[in-house]
Amino acid sequence: MEGSRVFPEAERSETAKEVISVAQVRCDDPDPADQIAKQLGPGPFELVCLFVSPEADFAELVATTAHLFGGADVLACTTAGEIGRAGYEDDQIIAVAFRKKHFKTITYSIEKLDEIEEQSVADALIEARLSLTQKTPDWTSEFAFLMVDGLSLREEQLTAFLSAGLGPTPLFGGSSGDGTRFGQTWLARNGVVMRNAAIVVVVRCDRPVRVFSLDHLVPTEQRMVVTSASPEDRVVHEINAEPAALEYARLLGLDSHQLDQFTFAEHPVVVRLGDVHHVRAIQQVKENHDLVFFSAINEGMVLTLATHDDIVAHLDRGLSDLGKHDKPEFILGCDCILRRIEAGRLQKTRAVSDVLSAHHVVGFSTYGEQIGGLHVNQTLTGVAIYPPPSDEATRVPD
Repeated sequence: MEGSRVFPEAERSETAKEVISVAQVRCDDPDPADQIAKQLGPGPFELVCLFVSPEADFAELVATTAHLFGGADVLACTTAGEIGRAGYEDDQIIAVAFRKKHFKTITYSIEKLDEIEEQSVADALIEARLSLTQKTPDWTSEFAFLMVDGLSLREEQLTAFLSAGLGPTPLFGGSSGDGTRFGQTWLARNGVVMRNAAIVVVVRCDRPVRVFSLDHLVPTEQRMVVTSASPEDRVVHEINAEPAALEYARLLGLDSHQLDQFTFAEHPVVVRLGDVHHVRAIQQVKENHDLVFFSAINEGMVLTLATHDDIVAHLDRGLSDLGKHDKPEFILGCDCILRRIEAGRLQKTRAVSDVLSAHHVVGFSTYGEQIGGLHVNQTLTGVAIYPPPSDEATRVPD
């Protein structure tokens, strides 16, 4: 069966497999947990992450895998698509297992995201970082990974709170998905299924690492102002004092009935934060001409229409830059669903997939990404894990 082939292909080195083990199984496999365990091998593992197609039986999978890997924490989330051995994939379960010899982690869940308090979130992170430092005083690489309910509407607040407790530790993550349905998303930690929740992983390892974020968008001179919005729901009612969808369509030279997910991916809007532009991606248009966004939106916000660099060339260039001094052994990535939609619209899905596969990127498509203290859209965020330096002069670039 195609989905039960051992992941990854032979190009990955034996050294890489000794650090991180990866499995891939079709979601309709009669015994996906058993196949995952066979492909991952004996371990011992510190942490196992499952990126699960929404077509899979999520509850059954997390129940059968919760105690399948010794004392390893087993985390899972549903996706808006998977990134596997062939790049962009669908109907798959991707498992990434971090070996105990090279990684030490602390994981915890944050439930009821609409009730969280900054101090409690920051305190938990400070305690986790201190504990890991004491356990591995000779290891200097550290990062944090976040999986969060992609329909919670709480990612901005959560990432801001997390950054307060992380200090210099770099954070990246992704918002769980439900394909293109936007109905319900799920997370799980050690067999406990959750919604309106997040899972935080603080990681120390004996390998150099680099957290990164890539986007291929170029701001234009075309600006618009949000004149009426419901920020708590990420809904914009009016742009330039006109019904939001009608005005957005007018600026694009389109009829509002032509607006769809392909339009939103092809014509994104960005907001300037300091010297950097960040996407405020549109999720859908409502019958009353409201626009629903993936990220925080406020009245008075100035939005700028953006165009694109070539998605394939930019991705290959960005991932190649990560390997300027030393090629990563493995990249764990969180890739916005709008990038996948754009690639499909431009008939470049295969080309993007080839780039992801060539650079050993594994992960999932998201409803949004987190980098540092920000929740963003239409990016690829992730962590590159490198082989140990051959001598003290070899360094992973900042």
